[in-house]
Amino acid sequence: MAKVPAAAVAASGLVGGFAVARWTKKRPLGGLVLAAAGAAAARQWRQDAGGRTAAALSTTYVAAFAGSHPLAKKVGAWPAIFGVAGGVGLASWALADRRRAPVDPTGSV
Repeated sequence: MAKVPAAAVAASGLVGGFAVARWTKKRPLGGLVLAAAGAAAARQWRQDAGGRTAAALSTTYVAAFAGSHPLAKKVGAWPAIFGVAGGVGLASWALADRRRAPVDPTGSV
């Protein structure tokens, strides 16, 4: 089975964490979603691109989360979170996901 690109995991973690926190009105629950997706993405970044790149992308992930708060005051909550999620996704693709070996669609090894 093909792996989900780390870019999608990271972007989904940012958007999903925000959505869970917003709709349940329980910020720690949203933080749990954010942390779980960040950990899964970091593990994949490390496998695909090495420790330094994983550390840089993990830092970017956390900075995007933190940066979405002041950005939301200027552009609104959803545009801010989608913007930072897109930025993290693009960084993940550029630095890690596009380096991964392509998956054979026939499933042969």
